[in-house]
Amino acid sequence: MTYVITIDGPAGAGKSSVAKAVAHRLGINYLDTGAIYRAIALILAQAEVKPDNDEYLREALTKIRVELRDGKVLVNDFDVSGEIRTPEVDELASVYSAVPAVREALLGLQQEQEKHGSIVAEGRDIGSVVFPDARIKFFLTASPEARARRRYLERTRKGENANYDEILAAITDRDKNDSSRKTAPLTVPEGAVYLDTSDMTEEEAVTFILEHVKSEGNISQ
Repeated sequence: MTYVITIDGPAGAGKSSVAKAVAHRLGINYLDTGAIYRAIALILAQAEVKPDNDEYLREALTKIRVELRDGKVLVNDFDVSGEIRTPEVDELASVYSAVPAVREALLGLQQEQEKHGSIVAEGRDIGSVVFPDARIKFFLTASPEARARRRYLERTRKGENANYDEILAAITDRDKNDSSRKTAPLTVPEGAVYLDTSDMTEEEAVTFILEHVKSEGNISQ
C-alpha cells in the first residue's frame, strides 16, 4: 500500500533536509516541491516573463518541463541544481509561486508523483492543497531567529558572505508574504502534527517524525 507523508512549514524551517532524511530512513521517494518552484521561477525570470503577465506566463509554462532525476533538478533536460540554490532565486520563487497560473501548472505534476510509490513531500501548501488527503501530515516550523541563525551558519560554512540581520529581515518578510497571499497561503493543514524545532537538532526532528509515523501502523521503517 502506498502512502503520502506531507511536511509543510515556512521558509528556512529545515523541511527539505528533514524530509530527505525521513524518506531515506523509510526507503521511499522524496518530492522536493521547493526545487520545482525555484526551477520554474529561475527560467521564467531569465526569459523575462513577468508574474503579472498572465497570458504570456501561461504560454511560457507550456514550454517548460521540470524533472527531479537522480538527485538533480532538470529543466528541459538542462541541469539547474546549482543555480536554484541562491537567495535571489528563493525570493523569485516566493513571487512566482503566488501566481495562480504557476500553481495550476505544477499541481498535477506534483500529484502524479504518488503513482510512482510512497513519498515524503514538503512545501508550503503540500498538506493543505496538493495532498489534502495525505495519511500523515506535519507542520514543521521554528522561530524566525532560529531559522535566520541556521541560514547564517549554513552560508558562512560555505564561505559565503552573510549578514544575520539581513537574513532575519528577509525571512520575516517572506513569512508575511507567504501567509497573506491570496493563492495557497501558508497555513497549518487540517490534521497536521505541529512541530516547533527552534530548540531541536535535525536528527531530533527526524526521530520525532519517524516515531509518529511508526505509531500510525501499517508503515514500516
